[in-house]
Amino acid sequence: MLSLSLQVQRPWRRTGLKPPAPAALAVLLALALLALARLTPPPHHPLHPLPASSPPAPWQEVAAPLSRGRAPSGRVPVLQEQPHGRGRRQRRGAAGDAPPWFSDDDLQKMQLLASGQVVSKTRIPAHGQVLRVGLQAIGDAGRDSAPERDCQDGHCGLIKRPRDLYEVLAFHLDRVLGLNRSLPAVARRFTSHLLPYSYTNGSLRPIIWWAPDLQHLEDANNDQNSCALGWLQYQEMLRPHGPMPADGDAPCSSIPRGEWSRLALFDFLLQVHDRLDRYCCGFEPDPSEPCMEEMLHEKCRNPAELVLVHILVRRSAPSRLVFIDNAGKPQHPEEKLNFRLLQGIDSFPASAVATLRSGRLQSLLLESLRVDRELWESHGGAEGLRPLLRTIDRRARILLRHIREHNLTVFEDTSQQ
Repeated sequence: MLSLSLQVQRPWRRTGLKPPAPAALAVLLALALLALARLTPPPHHPLHPLPASSPPAPWQEVAAPLSRGRAPSGRVPVLQEQPHGRGRRQRRGAAGDAPPWFSDDDLQKMQLLASGQVVSKTRIPAHGQVLRVGLQAIGDAGRDSAPERDCQDGHCGLIKRPRDLYEVLAFHLDRVLGLNRSLPAVARRFTSHLLPYSYTNGSLRPIIWWAPDLQHLEDANNDQNSCALGWLQYQEMLRPHGPMPADGDAPCSSIPRGEWSRLALFDFLLQVHDRLDRYCCGFEPDPSEPCMEEMLHEKCRNPAELVLVHILVRRSAPSRLVFIDNAGKPQHPEEKLNFRLLQGIDSFPASAVATLRSGRLQSLLLESLRVDRELWESHGGAEGLRPLLRTIDRRARILLRHIREHNLTVFEDTSQQ
């Protein structure tokens, strides 16, 4: 202790100053220890959480859980993107990662259709109960709305009849198979005061995204086509070395044969007759079929009179077909399957055929349909949807048998997007 006291005093002797009093030295030592304690946190000290008012990460959104109760009208899972790895962003949905067959653009359009506020409505001439509505996305409340401009900006949808709900399943089938030719669609219940009561009475309706640049013929009697194509012309186009359509018919001449293969496969699984066989020439129709009521079936005796309908492309992609009006016939009996839809098709996209052969079509469709909460719950979930999916799966097996028995080929699809 004595030696310590001497060591402390020596520096003061060298400076010529008097050593501090013992009491003052004790105070200095205490202050030094206190400062050191404040600079060094005690071990195992827990990190403080951010205050409740702290903002979330810039790209983070709230995801609505699928498993609890009923969501607000028509809600699909909201994407949640969180930091992941080195600067990567992981897309998240309410039930986990969004299925890989949906693009970011698909998910954004589905969210707009499912939860966008209806800000305008327009009747579609000669289309009965179909309404075109302008939609305002959540967060766009300050955005000025004008019906025509909204539609040109991609903020419109078509509300169709409750019996057209099959179009939502068709959209999911299209994406699961990697065709990517149909427009995004969701099931939704509407409450907007702008809509007629028949649209807000609680019934579930499909709403399909309105593509602003669909190419339509100027002919008022044939405005549901991008090009006028007859059945005999179409069959000639499908021949391996057949000529393309007549010169000057730009929209049709730009459509490669692979597009017709995608359309035929899709229409066969759904039994959509309106495009390739609106006259019901490939099966014996019931008297209640539109082709019978409109006396179209009688024209089957003269193939030169038969035309294709709803053959559409977009101005931004004139070489790719757009599949619209895909409700099809979920109850069409197996013994009446329309094989005329496949006539002239000698190859199919390899990726779609591989999915059909995998034996996982039903499970993939269930994974996809789970995203559309309104459709999922209204049909009783997986158990309620399985009969419908089994029908699609049986048609897929019949199509595979057709491919095998006719020794048809597959082609690598390099233009799925």
